[in-house]
Amino acid sequence: MPVPTIDWVGKLPGKIKMVDQTLLPNQFKFVYCSDVKCAWDAIKRLVVRGAPAIGIAGAMGTVVGIQKSKAKTFKPFRKELKKVTSYLATSRPTAVNLFWALGRMERVAGENSDKTVPELKQILLDEALAILDEDKKICRTIGRNGATLVKKGATILTHCNAGGLATGDYGTALAVMFAAQDQGKKIRVYADETRPLLQGARLTAWELMKAKIPVTLICDNMAAQVMKEGRIDCVVVGADRIAANGDAANKIGTYGVAILAKEHGVPFYVAAPVSTFDLTLKTGDGIPIEERGAEEVTEGFGRRTAPAKVKVYSPAFDVTPAKYIAGIITERGVIRKPTTAKVRKMIA
Repeated sequence: MPVPTIDWVGKLPGKIKMVDQTLLPNQFKFVYCSDVKCAWDAIKRLVVRGAPAIGIAGAMGTVVGIQKSKAKTFKPFRKELKKVTSYLATSRPTAVNLFWALGRMERVAGENSDKTVPELKQILLDEALAILDEDKKICRTIGRNGATLVKKGATILTHCNAGGLATGDYGTALAVMFAAQDQGKKIRVYADETRPLLQGARLTAWELMKAKIPVTLICDNMAAQVMKEGRIDCVVVGADRIAANGDAANKIGTYGVAILAKEHGVPFYVAAPVSTFDLTLKTGDGIPIEERGAEEVTEGFGRRTAPAKVKVYSPAFDVTPAKYIAGIITERGVIRKPTTAKVRKMIA
């Protein structure tokens, strides 16, 4: 069953309910946010993570940010709303779904400027819930579309976590695996641990085991060897932002996996919703790359593993050029060997 990653509790005023992913797999606990600072912190600290889930959290964070507004008319309410969305936009820079969701909330408010402030608050809550519901349906469709690329008995390698924990319900990359399993294809999965925060080890392995899909955990630097040994039939990963030409940003280490897949003749697929595309960027060179704190590398999970004061460079994402991607799996279909023309034809 899908993990209930994020949801809304109550009416107005209400709370965001999120699985605290920083505690998995050892503890399964929820975090509740009733104000925008809590929502910002949850996104920043990776309590909630994964591009689609971050978008949902941004939309719901907008609601908790304005739900106690005392504005009487639209103009001061819109000013408060813009302050809230601008603040949430500073939490993480790479996942475009966050900015897409915040922009959608602003647009919906503008389209209802004739409504009363209480009515606007309810409209924005309804919109946030619609984003959550849409994501659930989109992920299921991505899964079905991607499963057509998976042969019976195939072994898939994935990097980071793009499952139910990264979305509103079913995942993107893992949705492909869940759907293939549902179709009786008896797949197996290799999961990279995904340094430095081990999303593959902590989250992907946990989700796949709950789904009873055979999974083998490997260190990131073992991917080349398992491909050389012929153990991998295809690679499926998620994405946080995809440029107009098909270049795709995903968790750091993905680019290296794509190069290895190309070298070993293994098809490399990216699974992501249409909301992850950023057609304002011609190539992946324009995708902003978040840099995380040094302590995630030197003191991972509270234990120092490097000399004090050592210099650290810790980009959270890298960009895989489209030339390494066999196909981008979306809810509208698969963009095979993506190019600018193919992306625009499918997405525009």
